Amino acid sequence: MTKNKNLITIIAVIVAIIAVNLAVQFYFFRLDLTSEKRYSVSKNTKELLRNLDSDISVVIYLDGDLNSGFLRLRKATAEMLSEFKVYAGNKLSYTFVNPSAAATDKERMAKYEALERKGLRATVVYDKDSEGKSIQKVIFPWAQVIRGRDTVNVQLLKNIQGNSGSENLNISIESLEFELTDAIRTLTRKEVQRIAFLEGHDELHEILTHDITEALSKYFQIDRGSLHNDPSVLDPYKAIIIAKPQSKFSESDKFIIDQYIMNGGRVLWLVDGTRISMDTLANYGFSPALQSELNLNDQLFRYGVRINPDLLLDVQSVYIPVDKAREGDRPDYQPAPWYFSPLLLTSPNHPISRNVTVVKSEFASSIDFVGNDPNIHKEVLLVTSQHSRAIPTPTHISLDVLNIPADPAFFNQRHLPVAVALEGIFPSVFNNRFPPQGVIPPKEIKAQSVPTRMIVIADGDIIRNDVSGIGVNARPQPLGYDSYMNQEFGNKSFIMNSILYLTDDDGWLKLRSRELTIRLLDKIKVNENKKAIQIINVALPVFLLIIFAILNTIIRKRKYSN
Repeated sequence: MTKNKNLITIIAVIVAIIAVNLAVQFYFFRLDLTSEKRYSVSKNTKELLRNLDSDISVVIYLDGDLNSGFLRLRKATAEMLSEFKVYAGNKLSYTFVNPSAAATDKERMAKYEALERKGLRATVVYDKDSEGKSIQKVIFPWAQVIRGRDTVNVQLLKNIQGNSGSENLNISIESLEFELTDAIRTLTRKEVQRIAFLEGHDELHEILTHDITEALSKYFQIDRGSLHNDPSVLDPYKAIIIAKPQSKFSESDKFIIDQYIMNGGRVLWLVDGTRISMDTLANYGFSPALQSELNLNDQLFRYGVRINPDLLLDVQSVYIPVDKAREGDRPDYQPAPWYFSPLLLTSPNHPISRNVTVVKSEFASSIDFVGNDPNIHKEVLLVTSQHSRAIPTPTHISLDVLNIPADPAFFNQRHLPVAVALEGIFPSVFNNRFPPQGVIPPKEIKAQSVPTRMIVIADGDIIRNDVSGIGVNARPQPLGYDSYMNQEFGNKSFIMNSILYLTDDDGWLKLRSRELTIRLLDKIKVNENKKAIQIINVALPVFLLIIFAILNTIIRKRKYSN
């Protein structure tokens, strides 16, 4: 009887195993039991990978003798790509390459130079060996996503100013899904959206927006042009950029922009609240600061914001060289804070600004939200530090500001908004008004918009890159790069994310909001209890297995001896 029961049990187990295996062939599922869904990818990512129509290969150069932090990043990259492969199948392949693997130093340096020529910049890491000696390692935290003859470089390591190495590594891991899918989408995109820089109001010259134009051209077809009298002129464009206009907008221009927004168009406004003569400031050491007269106040007010006619000073600012020598002595240039160029803090709560380092500004103004329209959702993206000050205009500024001490009693305002994001249904500024003269009347003048988005930044210089040289020797510098401080700030990332947000209808940018909890070991306690930890992790499991084996033997002897 007992034998029959055992046989039935065995058969039942075998049948159950076969049934489960058959079910798995027809129904695929995965379980992620981590609290932050660490090992899950978004629905958009799954659809993207399932619908690949050509082979994608990924080469990751993060391999070799890595420290614990970079090993975490390597492991997370491998896990992410392994998850990708589940949905992409044979359409996706990946491999890890050690760029330092070489027979000779000469061969190794040749490999490094080849990677640098491809745009993969090396990261020098200072570490310690087992004896505590400092050693220098060259790491290439990059991946190349390849489709046929096309390649997109992906920087795996994020370096946010002010964060610790562990925090930056964690941010890098959080960003993996967005960065890798962004590269795949770039390579597989069938339709290229169009965006435009608006001209005709003394906006920034093309060379002053060259760097961001080059970066955006990876995603979009980019045009430049003026508005005339046809409201449909902006219809082909997913978004438009208004970059630091200096002259007034006519009512017809405002009408065309307004109806573009009413029909779902997206706008990135980079508008100064004040006018300053840089030539006067450079030549005479002072300049009047007056309210900008762009004829846009009523329009922006209608959409829910007001750019204040003020100038912001901030203790957290860039440095410029100042001659500290006495008259008649040799020049002695020393760094001094230029309070009129605040380094703006980025909001950690919005995908545009999350994990973006501080953004460099120049003669920025503050922004206020106005009205309480429930159809418009408003969020702050950039703010000053906790030690700042707003000076109302009209006023005059001078280089004497360099002598102002960083006194908290003077810099007594905090977190003044400079950039905001607006999303929802906007009222038309031309509601219950006739169209301006000279405009070709559209078939329908809309009083309110369909759901759309806009971003308002009260500083046009945030999108402006510097230029070295003059005339034919003029060369645009990277956006956000400060040559004196030899540092690149977060301007390019912020503007790129802003345009991607404005044109993103599928929610891809939300992947930048992914957050993973850092669970790091206490290094001091680890060093203090190194031997005990080693014994617990190595010897204890073996000891427990031996105890279990002995107990199991004793129990079996007692059971069968009876």
